[in-house]
Amino acid sequence: MLAPMICLPQPDAAIIARKAGILAGLRAILDAEDVIDDELLLRAYETDALTAYRQRPLAVVLPHTTEQVAAVLRYADQEGIPIVPRGAGTSLSGGAVPAADAIVVGLGRFNRILEVDYEDRCVVAQSGVTNLAISQAVAARHFYYAPDPSSQIACTIGGNVAENSGGVHCLKYGLTTHNVLGVEMVTPQGEILRLGGRHLDAGHYDLLGLMIGSEGLLGIVTEVTVRILPKPQTARAVLIGFATAMGASACVADVIAAGIIPAGLEMMDGPAIRAAEDFVQAGYPLDVDAVLIVELDGPQAEVDELIARVTALANRHGATSCRVSADEAERLRFWAGRKAAFPAVGRISPDYLCMDGSIPRRQLAPVLAAIAELSVRHGLRVANVFHAGDGNLHPLILYDANRPGELDRAEAFGSDILRLCVDVGGVLTGEHGVGIEKRDLMTYQFGPTDLTVQHRIKQVFDPQLRFNPGKVFPSLSRCSEQGREHVHAAATRHAALPRF
Repeated sequence: MLAPMICLPQPDAAIIARKAGILAGLRAILDAEDVIDDELLLRAYETDALTAYRQRPLAVVLPHTTEQVAAVLRYADQEGIPIVPRGAGTSLSGGAVPAADAIVVGLGRFNRILEVDYEDRCVVAQSGVTNLAISQAVAARHFYYAPDPSSQIACTIGGNVAENSGGVHCLKYGLTTHNVLGVEMVTPQGEILRLGGRHLDAGHYDLLGLMIGSEGLLGIVTEVTVRILPKPQTARAVLIGFATAMGASACVADVIAAGIIPAGLEMMDGPAIRAAEDFVQAGYPLDVDAVLIVELDGPQAEVDELIARVTALANRHGATSCRVSADEAERLRFWAGRKAAFPAVGRISPDYLCMDGSIPRRQLAPVLAAIAELSVRHGLRVANVFHAGDGNLHPLILYDANRPGELDRAEAFGSDILRLCVDVGGVLTGEHGVGIEKRDLMTYQFGPTDLTVQHRIKQVFDPQLRFNPGKVFPSLSRCSEQGREHVHAAATRHAALPRF
């Protein structure tokens, strides 16, 4: 089956014709240097980490304050102009790819930590603060922010909120939604709202939960209050090699079944292991087909006991090597290889697509076997790196965009993987979001009633359907080459998004 055609709403010619007036209106709100319309400078904003697709926006604005964001959104609402929010542009699902008639609101200048409150164990940060910067700000007092995406050195907390990001430690400590207490946001009409606060639960509708993971469809988050945690007394990682991915997968299932909840439980297959080891020299075994990184944390006595139990389970499933981190430097080195896996794979292939589906843990072994069969069928290599503990897969499909047809084959391969995830009882995305990448597969997971309800929620916030147009929801038009009816009524005219 062919991959769905990725397309965005056809630009409104009337808006583009009014570009000069729109720019003048924006410069009446912001300083001239905070409004970008130079064609060369706009190229920096035409794509995100899903680099196969790009579209130059009408303009980019770089506000400094929430009030400026609100003023821009009020102006766009009055003029009927689409808006695309953008953080660091690290989205792997095309969530920050602009539309040709849209204003991109860049939040890179929202880069200050506003307050650190150790008594309430929270940090208030502007949405453009990087994920890692929050942990660094509280490290001296032995606190940290738990969600840690592999892109944490670059991705922003506002983007984490948009995608409900996770990371290698989300198994025990939760995703973004479990660690955010409150946000300040601006609605599409330019109204400034505060959702949540510093308390655990709100006493009204869970609008905060609605915003987390909303992918820029409902408004722009400008400030985030996150929960910080004291660092555990002890943290040690166990690097376990297996001759087969099936043995590693069975070990994962038994660790969780035994009631052990590791701080992190990650798996990499042979191609990913060799790429990461060549890149980082983390000490990974190279004569295996799979490795697990199992991190246990807590009091020293508890960690020692859990390491012994995990090691016994690994040996029961045919582990060929088992190495416990001797010190903090070695623990961090084990994780450095895992967190560098994506750029490491970029050294062995000109291009790759990073997929993001989630499955029940018991399905790990059969799904990995099916992905290997799909690799042969599509004639493309794949490296698997994923959060094994919670079943969040990240197959990296390797291809060369300079070879005719390879991107199409890679997309078809990726679509087959995502359908497979749904078929075994999983979902289309774990933490990267739907964006444009998975949008046209939404009908594979959701029926018309489900999508209608989701679309109605969007319309409550954005009745003109101007925010992040073309993302998440499929269109109403029929794509005959896929033979599948789309059910979203936002737009009926579409143009293919250029691919590079």
